[in-house]
Amino acid sequence: MSICDVAIIGAGPYGLSAAAHLREAGIETRIFGQPMEFWANKMPAGMLLRSPRPASTISDPCSRFTLESYESANGVTPVKRVPLETFVDYGKWFEKQAGCDLDRRNVRAVRKENGAFKVVLEDGAQLTARRVVVAAGVGKFRRIPAPFTRLSEGSCSHCYDGRKFAGMGKRVAVIGAGQSALECAALLSEAGIEVEVIARLPMLRWIGMHPKLHQLGLLSKMLYSKHDIGPIGLSRLVAYPHVLYHTPLGWRDRIRTRAVRSAGAPWLVPRLNNVKITTGRKVVSAAETGSEVKLTLDDGSERRVDHVLLGTGYSVNISKYEFLTPDLVQAIDQFDGYPKVGPGFRSSVPGLHFLGAPAARSFGPLLYFVTGTEFASKELVSHLSQNRN
Repeated sequence: MSICDVAIIGAGPYGLSAAAHLREAGIETRIFGQPMEFWANKMPAGMLLRSPRPASTISDPCSRFTLESYESANGVTPVKRVPLETFVDYGKWFEKQAGCDLDRRNVRAVRKENGAFKVVLEDGAQLTARRVVVAAGVGKFRRIPAPFTRLSEGSCSHCYDGRKFAGMGKRVAVIGAGQSALECAALLSEAGIEVEVIARLPMLRWIGMHPKLHQLGLLSKMLYSKHDIGPIGLSRLVAYPHVLYHTPLGWRDRIRTRAVRSAGAPWLVPRLNNVKITTGRKVVSAAETGSEVKLTLDDGSERRVDHVLLGTGYSVNISKYEFLTPDLVQAIDQFDGYPKVGPGFRSSVPGLHFLGAPAARSFGPLLYFVTGTEFASKELVSHLSQNRN
């Protein structure tokens, strides 16, 4: 059995960034998982990042491994909208350049024992860690609305399943009105598939429909942060997670949900010209009939399609992290599936920390996005450096 100071579970942007910062601070760290696995295998092929370029860099201590550095080193032509494939390659390049002590095995279980953590790997190997940092992403948190829970995997999938569009048939219903749903609908349509988007919203919403407000020089910088999360004014507040942390939970939730409400990027609008859009309606039942899926909407109308693709986002629920044992999950103070985390992203279980989306209920919506890796890693390192014993 080996021993380490910090074990990081997850090798996506948050895990890789934390490992790079901790290594620079001289804190012994091991990181577990396949690098960029969720982005590489679970996101729709052909996707473009919604975040602007300045908000698509994974943070490292000296800003040496930026997206622009990767492009320059690898002869990649910069484009305004970063393709998924470029971002995945960038993350893997980041891991190599940052010298993260990466173990590609997945973690099977984490247990608290004698004031430390026993970490069991997929092959049965074990190690002891003084601290565990969970940076396992949102792949386990897919939201499956009730009407679709009884459909087979062949008839229904989620945008985060990484399923190939070619196997979905000729008619697909996409459920949802956020970026994932709308971009998947555009990609399906461009692949020659008949698509209908069904959304409960009375009309689709679009992000950044006032571009002139971003072109006012110093005034724009006062109204919007570099992270570009949330509408005018609110964007600046989101950029200060410590302020949000000290904001009453009710207000914090209102700010969080407003900043990340369902909406699409405006560059999707022309790509949806051949997509049927049905708004103000919800699916009340879904049933397989032969090779088809029959959908019944709340107005009594029906749809028959070959496949249903859910662009319904995710709901954080740390009990779905299979590597956390039930007794450990029970010991973590939570609100509605989110762990309550404090400075350094520490949970109520000493030595257990959560980065990324699970921390967003405590520190705000910045933690939902790649751009939040800078704040997260610096906050984590600051706390661990001051509390090494």
